[in-house]
Amino acid sequence: MKGTIGSVILCLIVSLQALAQNIQLPAPHKTGGMPLMEALNARQTKRTFSSKPLSEQQLSDLLWAAFGMNRESGKRTAPSAMNRQEIDLYVALSSGLYLYDAKQNALTQILGEDIRDKTGKQSFVKTAPVCLVYVSDDERLKMEFYTATDTGFISQNVYLFCASEGLNTVVLGSVDKDALHAAMKLKPTQHVILTQPVGLPPDMESKQD
Repeated sequence: MKGTIGSVILCLIVSLQALAQNIQLPAPHKTGGMPLMEALNARQTKRTFSSKPLSEQQLSDLLWAAFGMNRESGKRTAPSAMNRQEIDLYVALSSGLYLYDAKQNALTQILGEDIRDKTGKQSFVKTAPVCLVYVSDDERLKMEFYTATDTGFISQNVYLFCASEGLNTVVLGSVDKDALHAAMKLKPTQHVILTQPVGLPPDMESKQD
């Protein structure tokens, strides 16, 4: 009997630990921000980043702007071919690799290790607090033109959000995709399309402490 109770308790502890690794994000802010024309005027690529983490609210707003749900039907802030929603947003943080769950507005932990250094060949990927990885899934749509186009829609949403919020970002194509695919433990039907680091400008680090 004692052994059975002990086993049940151990299973509960393991389950709670696994659950604790996931991140339930706060509800995203869906109002405010910079007017669209001003955000377009401010949009630019910046390759320098503070190592200061984004707040969970900033992360929630960023991911919702990128590819969150904006209708009860489950449709998103960026279009996708035939509404296949074949692009998954993986989020590489210092605490591990996560998959964005748009329906639950949560991050599901995939790995408990920091793989940001594999999200690009540039040294700044190690500094950026957030590295987004856009991954297509052939099981939902196997058409390279559309998966690339759909990724472009999402990454531009990120650019405009960053312009509005004073964050730096850059889309990266210079990525060892095979190494990143292996590090992320993706399926053969999944493919890394692009990555996109996001973070505060270096000169904002001291201002926000």
